Amino acid sequence: MSAVPDVAGLAALAICESLMLALNDRKVLPEIEIIGVLKDAAAAHENVPESALSPATHAAVAALINKIIDGGNSVRRH
Repeated sequence: MSAVPDVAGLAALAICESLMLALNDRKVLPEIEIIGVLKDAAAAHENVPESALSPATHAAVAALINKIIDGGNSVRRH
């Protein structure tokens, strides 16, 4: 049995990545600011009080964002 992908989540990730690339390409936001946004987003899921999402889900979200930062996927590094 195959898992059904989270289509909305994948679409949102692709849209956000494209927006960040466009903001950086057009020099609206420098790379350091984009990395800061990503770090803030990861931190929001690393330090979460009780919520509707499981701690494992928050940890997975933070891990994915940190992987994006480490891999440079959302910012074209020169």
